[in-house]
Amino acid sequence: MEQILSGLVSRLQSAFGDGLTSVVLYGSATVGDWNESSSDLNILCVLKCLTPHELVQSEPVFRWWREQGNPPPLLMSAEEVRSCTDCFPMEFHDIKEHRRILQGSDIIRDLEIDRSFYRAQVEHELRVKQIRLRQKAAELFSRPQELLKLLVDSISTFCVLGRHALILSGHEPRWKKREIIAALEDVLRRPLDGANAILTVRSGPKPPRDANAALIFERYLSEINELVRFVDALDR
Repeated sequence: MEQILSGLVSRLQSAFGDGLTSVVLYGSATVGDWNESSSDLNILCVLKCLTPHELVQSEPVFRWWREQGNPPPLLMSAEEVRSCTDCFPMEFHDIKEHRRILQGSDIIRDLEIDRSFYRAQVEHELRVKQIRLRQKAAELFSRPQELLKLLVDSISTFCVLGRHALILSGHEPRWKKREIIAALEDVLRRPLDGANAILTVRSGPKPPRDANAALIFERYLSEINELVRFVDALDR
């Protein structure tokens, strides 16, 4: 991981020079929950200004980064970072809580997170993920391995949204996936067997032979539905 991060910073410096304000690592790699085979390296790249010229300069860097198996860096101008925390309170809350500055200044340190739309964003994201999960699963019940992969791919987002549900309801935030699921079990007063089964599949080199994808999906969807209802009932 360190070698890949060093390679990214070197390429970003070559591409943008003095126009590079900050390179920030965030996500699972900063909270001790990173898995080399299944986790991404999440990067916020902040530039002094962001025009089509900078986008052209970023192309070879982003292509190389994607070839390493990671999502493209989040590319923003310094002014955008300072002015859009009200639009992305979840994302900036997480980055502010856990981050590692790989290059440049800590532009995140003094940000004020506007919580006005925080609950609405969490509910919106949960409902969007719920709908998309159902849509994609509807095509995969005859292909259990692909259905299982869909569930594994979705669990990180479910845990992120679960963490923010905990924060919104006044509970201590958790950062590791198993800890988030355990805390949600206490808050929702029910076992989350589907989510736990997906984490077990995710942690191994290959799915267990006895993994019943359809049953896991049924339980997991019920758990997501319960979390949606929980967040919807929180004070607005």
